[in-house]
Amino acid sequence: MSRIAVVTGGSTGERDVAFAGAAQAVAELRSVGHFVSVIDTVTGALAGQSEAQLLEPAVGRLPPTPEELRVFAERENLAEIVQLPELRLADVVFPILHGRQGEGGELQSLLDDAGLFYAGSDPAGSALAMDKNAAKQAFADAAIPTQPWCMWPADPETIERLGFPLIVKPSKVGSSVGLSVVHSHDEMSAAIDVATIYDNEVMLEQFLPGRELTVGVLGDRALAVGEILPKHELFDYECKYTPGMTDEIFPAEIDEGLRDRLQIQALAAHRALLLRDFSRVDFKEDAEGVPQCLEANTLPGLTATSLLPQSAAAAGIPFGDMLEEICSMAIARARMGNKDYP
Repeated sequence: MSRIAVVTGGSTGERDVAFAGAAQAVAELRSVGHFVSVIDTVTGALAGQSEAQLLEPAVGRLPPTPEELRVFAERENLAEIVQLPELRLADVVFPILHGRQGEGGELQSLLDDAGLFYAGSDPAGSALAMDKNAAKQAFADAAIPTQPWCMWPADPETIERLGFPLIVKPSKVGSSVGLSVVHSHDEMSAAIDVATIYDNEVMLEQFLPGRELTVGVLGDRALAVGEILPKHELFDYECKYTPGMTDEIFPAEIDEGLRDRLQIQALAAHRALLLRDFSRVDFKEDAEGVPQCLEANTLPGLTATSLLPQSAAAAGIPFGDMLEEICSMAIARARMGNKDYP
């Protein structure tokens, strides 16, 4: 059995999402005998009552408020977190942390500097996937279809070429936090204001009307394709984390040709972004039914009913086995990189 340090929480709008995933992953890893410590990047090592209070398996309907995020950010110090004995003595660090600190590569860079081994992608892959503009350019360079986009500010002619409705979203934030659908120029200003609460870079994307599909990647293989059917116009924060607001079908009821195409493109996207261990790649069909790659998630949700675990389960890999495989890949790197590793 291994000593695993789960790093979670964070100071982004996805703080509650991280805790929900950590709650279930920690319970599963402990159930098979691993010694698991839990570290919140804002408050430090958790134990007893503090762990029970924060590791809440449910996510609220709304993300934390801007004021709450400001307080969390003031208290967070990743450099100090990496020096905690709970991390230094662990066999492997398992980040269950969203937003820039986890998915953007900040934590991973500090872990590398400290000589610590961790699950998931390295700083370069994490930063590339987190920057939606750079990631979409990488998709285009790798001939992976992705819908037209531009960055704000944009001139009226560029916006007209994209056409309404448009998706307006922060460039380096996940879980659809700060995302809006706009149907005219009159709605742009308010949508930009919402997006810039969470990021100083804002992306505009062509809205796609077709089915939303997702594919998990584990190691070097694509998992089952799933279809997402939200009750809203798009798969927003409320639909993602409110029970009953979305139907998720695994495996998706699609023909083999489309399934194979999506799995091939998911692996291609994973590789184009230099990712490792695991990811989840999201697609949406355009008006002609052609799937367009939206993004790749380097640290996707990790509750048992999150999309990646559902994709794995539909491929015959139970939740606990998926977590074990992720940890095993990181531990294998530790053994290769540290001659003193047991």
